[in-house]
Amino acid sequence: MAILGIDLGTTNSLGAIFRNNKVEFIPNSLGQIYTPSVVAVTPEGDIVTGAIAREMMITSPKNSVAEFKQFMGLPKNIELGKYSFSPEELSSFIISSIVEDAKKYLGEDINDVIISVPAYFHDSQRKATRKAGALAGVNVLRIINEPSAAALSSYLDRRVEELFLVFDFGGGTLDISIVDCFDTMVEIVGISGDTIGGKDIDLLVAKDFLREHNLSMDDLSVDYQKKAIRSAERCKINLTDKKSVEMSLVIRNKEYVSTFDNERMITICKPIFAKMKVVMERCFKSSGLRANNISKVILAGGSSNMPVVQLYIKLLFKDTPIICKNSNDMIAKGLGVYTGIMQRYKEVSDYVMTDICPFSLGTQVVNKNDADNDYMSVIIPKNSVLPISRTERYQTVNDNQKNIRYKVLQGEHVYANQNRVIGILDVPVPKNKAGEEKVDITYTYDLDGILIVKAYVVSTGKTYQLILASELTDEEIQKKTKQLHEMKLDNRDSDVVKYIKTKLDSIYQEIDSDRQPVIMSYMRDYEDILSSGDKITKLKFEKFITQLINDYEHYDPFELTDPFEE
Repeated sequence: MAILGIDLGTTNSLGAIFRNNKVEFIPNSLGQIYTPSVVAVTPEGDIVTGAIAREMMITSPKNSVAEFKQFMGLPKNIELGKYSFSPEELSSFIISSIVEDAKKYLGEDINDVIISVPAYFHDSQRKATRKAGALAGVNVLRIINEPSAAALSSYLDRRVEELFLVFDFGGGTLDISIVDCFDTMVEIVGISGDTIGGKDIDLLVAKDFLREHNLSMDDLSVDYQKKAIRSAERCKINLTDKKSVEMSLVIRNKEYVSTFDNERMITICKPIFAKMKVVMERCFKSSGLRANNISKVILAGGSSNMPVVQLYIKLLFKDTPIICKNSNDMIAKGLGVYTGIMQRYKEVSDYVMTDICPFSLGTQVVNKNDADNDYMSVIIPKNSVLPISRTERYQTVNDNQKNIRYKVLQGEHVYANQNRVIGILDVPVPKNKAGEEKVDITYTYDLDGILIVKAYVVSTGKTYQLILASELTDEEIQKKTKQLHEMKLDNRDSDVVKYIKTKLDSIYQEIDSDRQPVIMSYMRDYEDILSSGDKITKLKFEKFITQLINDYEHYDPFELTDPFEE
């Protein structure tokens, strides 16, 4: 029985399998390999997906929806006709559609799938993706980072040992990965991402079009807004192979026409380019690499086909070769290869693709200077190669303490309450003096997204365990994902103190795990100085930290501010 790979995209989705020594893409009922990630409700109350639903975005925009991937893991319901769906339910319709197409194409049942997600997806978003698979009636064997799949595809095509960067720019996401390939190994070195994509360019084009005609989005009804964005998307796509394109839109029986070319698109897209550069810099900073270390840049994702995007990347990376072949289906192809690896087909059985933990995992430790702001103690750092197991020893902080509550945290912030709580383990300990009772905490995190937390009490020899599995129970499938908690800034801090704390936290999030303890020590030293009330030492330390921040801000892996300004 085949394992199906599903590239669950913001704009389009597609399925792939490995057979007959190659990857095959699954054609849908219309004979196309790309299924638009759109769901709609017909006047009769039927649910439709794909190309049909996409057309209904023009004919019946209130009863159709796209780009719901951006809401995965959030407690949001979307109204469609007489129904109300969660993003996971909408995604399950797309998964079901692709699975049914695969069954017909292959002539066999499909029970197991692997699904790709953006590398920056946090735990709730990954669980939501598994939930979508469960609602579609299939077993999600593994969640694969999209750029990791693209990297696997690219390496098997080229089979050249090199360090390359995968620039995966899709309809709603940007994922950056730095990948080291050698022998039969595909090793992810660093990742970064953001929720920007082709949809953001569509909106900018639509706004620019309306501005030319002295209109704005606020002047239009929701239906006309959707039509404007759809027309902008067509204009953008047509500019892929044309020098100029006319965009037209009928609003209240009046036709408006504008001409777009790629020079105009450069100006329109500048805010997107700025965000792209930030994401790439974050990836380079976390890995300690620079742009001139990269052998090749691999473009993936449909939005990478835009000539202005390719031009920006070429200018940014100067003489580094840019590979942009088959960017639309590179992720799906990598998933197809991975299904072959999982089924141990001899053609790819020797290949090993390592993946990395896209976020840090840890627990809270006491901040003696501020009881309301415990520190995050990282046990498994971001970018750690999976599977991984790490142990740290902790101790009691109060006399006669009977219990230690360990919050299992996910995130990159210095302070514990700014990170995501994904589980809690209560560990009973014998009464004793502060610091006398010690507990070894072991985090084990595997490729299937399962985190096992074990607590070993040294004095009693007892072990306590918590399993945080991405595999969802029937009860969990029914639950709503809780909204993210926003931490309020401490009003007692001065602007300078707020700035330094915020910047140190920001630097801490971006740098690699080997350098994180240095920043953590600076944060602790600073809080000790603030607690002491020594103003002279405070000023000296702030001068030192300000210089450190300035040096960091001027770290430019590209040594280039804006290629379009040169």
